[in-house]
Amino acid sequence: MVEFLDESAWAQRAGAHRDRVDAFCAPHRERRRTGRAHPVWDFLFTYYSLRPRRLRWWHPGFGVVLTGAAARGYLGRTGYREVRGGVTVTAEHLRARADTVGFVAGLLRATAARPARLNCFGLHEWAMVYRSPDTRHGAVPLRLGHAGTDAVVESMSLRCSHFDAYRFFTDAAVGRNAEPLSRERQVETEQPGCLHAAMDLYKWAYKLAPLVPSDLVMDGLELAADARLLDMRASPYDLREYGFEPIAVETPGGRADYVRAQQEIADRAAPLRATLTARCDALLTALDADDTDAVRAGFAVFTDG
Repeated sequence: MVEFLDESAWAQRAGAHRDRVDAFCAPHRERRRTGRAHPVWDFLFTYYSLRPRRLRWWHPGFGVVLTGAAARGYLGRTGYREVRGGVTVTAEHLRARADTVGFVAGLLRATAARPARLNCFGLHEWAMVYRSPDTRHGAVPLRLGHAGTDAVVESMSLRCSHFDAYRFFTDAAVGRNAEPLSRERQVETEQPGCLHAAMDLYKWAYKLAPLVPSDLVMDGLELAADARLLDMRASPYDLREYGFEPIAVETPGGRADYVRAQQEIADRAAPLRATLTARCDALLTALDADDTDAVRAGFAVFTDG
């Protein structure tokens, strides 16, 4: 059965979502207003492409019909149309996004199936500046300087499993990784202990919008923020001016601290990854229907239980 939300119910959810987004984004908006960059938090709004204005848009997800006059405000948004009783995300939009849904489902399932590896110690950020006169955050000093940073990289193995970190390695660092990574092999190499795999749950959630509900997008963003902070505290940059104490992964104690924090992120990522996978599976089940009416019947996948 299709889930119908009356206007008072969905408007309340939409308002709560906007409040949640506004609270998260307020510091970023203030920095933008005053022209101040931030080496930790800007990443969430530059590397990830969803802008706060779009993030504020609340989506109920596929299989939900929004009722009431205000629902017509969704008709200008991609994927929506008017149906009997209200406005909903269309089966046609689901079909158009079938390849994305299938890719995300496969990637998340493959990632979850592997054991977590917790022995990279966040060295991907170090590998991005290895034997290079430049840094990715020019206004922030390297905590150990260039020579000290290079020495740390040379003292330990690089075990990065995430291509979108690996692709920023310096040329000198690429050959030091335990294995070469590529976009084509991404599904084969992602693993659930990786901080960047946890952060990317945010990306996959917003790329699936409006097919998935917006609370999953914000759950992903809040997890990504905590993973990003750990990432940068373990990086070679000295962020004490910004209020962040370093995790000295060049020491045994620092590596132990990093692994504990990395495990906590992985533990938080697991249920979100499972939920996104289940949503993708339900969308793919709906896609197996033979016609639009059958796809609408497939809404029951999302609303039962």
